[in-house]
Amino acid sequence: MSKVQIILPDNSERQFDQAPTVLELAKSISPKLAKDTYGAIINDTNEVQDLRTQLKNGDKVRIITSKDPESLEVVRHSAAHVMAQAVQELWPEVKVTIGPVIDNGFYYDFDTEMKFTPEDLLKIEKKINELIKKNYEVTKESWAKDKAIETFKKMGERFKVEIIEDLDESEVGIYHQGPWFDLCRGPHVQKLSQIKAVKVLSLAGAYWRGDENNPSLQRIYATAFNSKEDLDEHLKNLEEAKKRDHRRLGKELGLFTFHEYAPGSPFFTPAGATIYRQLQDYVKEKYQEYDYEEVITPQVVDINLYHQSGHYENYKENLFFTKVDDRDFAVKPMNCPGHCLLYASDLRSYRDLPWRVADFGRLHRNERSGTMHGLTRVRSFCQDDAHIFCRLDQVQDEIESFMKFLNEVYSTLGMDNYKIFFSTRPEKRIGSDELWDKAESALENALKSLNMEYTVNPGDGAFYGPKLDIMFVDSMKRPWQLGTLQADFTLPEAFNLKYISESNDEERPVMLHRAILGSLERFIGVYLEHTAGRLPTWLSPTQVRILNVTSASLDYCVHLEKELKAAGVRVKLDDRNEKLGKKIREGQLQRVPYLMIIGDKEKDENTVSARLGNGQNVNNLTLDQFLTGLQSEISERKLKSPWWDDNFKP
Repeated sequence: MSKVQIILPDNSERQFDQAPTVLELAKSISPKLAKDTYGAIINDTNEVQDLRTQLKNGDKVRIITSKDPESLEVVRHSAAHVMAQAVQELWPEVKVTIGPVIDNGFYYDFDTEMKFTPEDLLKIEKKINELIKKNYEVTKESWAKDKAIETFKKMGERFKVEIIEDLDESEVGIYHQGPWFDLCRGPHVQKLSQIKAVKVLSLAGAYWRGDENNPSLQRIYATAFNSKEDLDEHLKNLEEAKKRDHRRLGKELGLFTFHEYAPGSPFFTPAGATIYRQLQDYVKEKYQEYDYEEVITPQVVDINLYHQSGHYENYKENLFFTKVDDRDFAVKPMNCPGHCLLYASDLRSYRDLPWRVADFGRLHRNERSGTMHGLTRVRSFCQDDAHIFCRLDQVQDEIESFMKFLNEVYSTLGMDNYKIFFSTRPEKRIGSDELWDKAESALENALKSLNMEYTVNPGDGAFYGPKLDIMFVDSMKRPWQLGTLQADFTLPEAFNLKYISESNDEERPVMLHRAILGSLERFIGVYLEHTAGRLPTWLSPTQVRILNVTSASLDYCVHLEKELKAAGVRVKLDDRNEKLGKKIREGQLQRVPYLMIIGDKEKDENTVSARLGNGQNVNNLTLDQFLTGLQSEISERKLKSPWWDDNFKP
């Protein structure tokens, strides 16, 4: 009988008489490893597999332990089950729905007429810890679909029944811990003692499957870590995140608002619009440098455009529709189909490529109500969106140019910490496998040639092509997907796009979709949280606020305001009859980069004094000296004031 060979990360092999589970593989290596096994990465995928998974001959396996960050996914999957068990032991009438792992934690949605309270969260957390101390072994069974449906029906768990009925599988996974069990794909821990630290965090409302037409549920958020120290650090970061929440900052700084008449569509105030405009102007300047041309495309178009592009069949639920003269139209959700029409409107030669076109047009997508969140998930937005039509032999140069462009923008904004993910073909896609092979090879070969570090993200590409996702890691170590570059061989095929080659043949161009900031709305939300609302001076709505100490210095303050405005500085005079300390505090709360404090001394000596954002004071400058430094800071888009002292302690 042939042996089953399993390959370890160092390329060594272990042989078995029959296919082992992940845990059995760990036991064959050492008892200590087996005890600390949480799951495995099999064949270099990004998905953690359950430790009970049976391996196949030739599988390459990396065992996940508590030292690996991937172990947190397993811990949180299991902690979600423990939380559901705790709730049902406390209130047996409560019904369960789903409990997925999310960034930095997990949640579970419950169906109950009772209303959970903050006090209930404390009871739930106490019960969770009691269950963990019981150290139940977690076991898995495979049930026939009919058996699972019948069992959960008897329990009154109608949502579980609906989930199972929708599955295109003959068997489902059931995980047991003590007397309690739940439907789940896993992965899960061996014993509950592998869950080291849990915290129940908050309550929220939710709809079944995120649809407001479905029953309303109660969602409990929680998190789990491999140590109390890690949990404490996370809770500290959560407190900081509350202070930095862009929705809170947007209100405090008067940047944007929302109204029920336009759900998911932000209204930007003059201050918020200033930030928006400055970002656009900066990107437009770079477009000149990188040879992009701006275009404008219609907002409302016949839906046949989206049939041709494939968006109707693959993206219909996100489109807004309307009728014009008995024809079906859709509001533009993205720019790429319109750019294909522009490309096709003229005869193109190989000499015309690459053709880089950018579009700041407004886009509208019908996001579900339950998914919208401040500026980071909206229905109306604008992207720094562009498309590059090029020859296959130009793809590598275009990726290199894109990364250089992105590096410059992110560096200017103080966003140097980012990672690249290479996302490959999803199950739901258009185009032939041959086209996908070409697109994926072109993108990956370019990354390798440029010696760029990247992580493969299988199955997460767009429905029309593979992509690079740029994940920015903010000051609180949270990842955000902002920039992207997508290689598309499918839309040029769908729109029959051509160019005349050097040999006078018709060839198909490659289409690269790219964005650096992404949605400006989302970017502003992320950037406000990254900076805690303390924007660089060039982005700040008000760059200088002048504070008069006494009424005697007011005429000099008016003169300074006039001079600064003439020099292009965004300046406001605070001449209210208030104490200076109050004016300074309010200016600091508004994150104004420069508070110019003008008293009799400054007036008499024709000088200025300013307080910087870090509380540092700069005194006895002439207006020319101040303006020279300030204008240099703004025009060069510097992150810090020329007078900023990093060693200063307020």
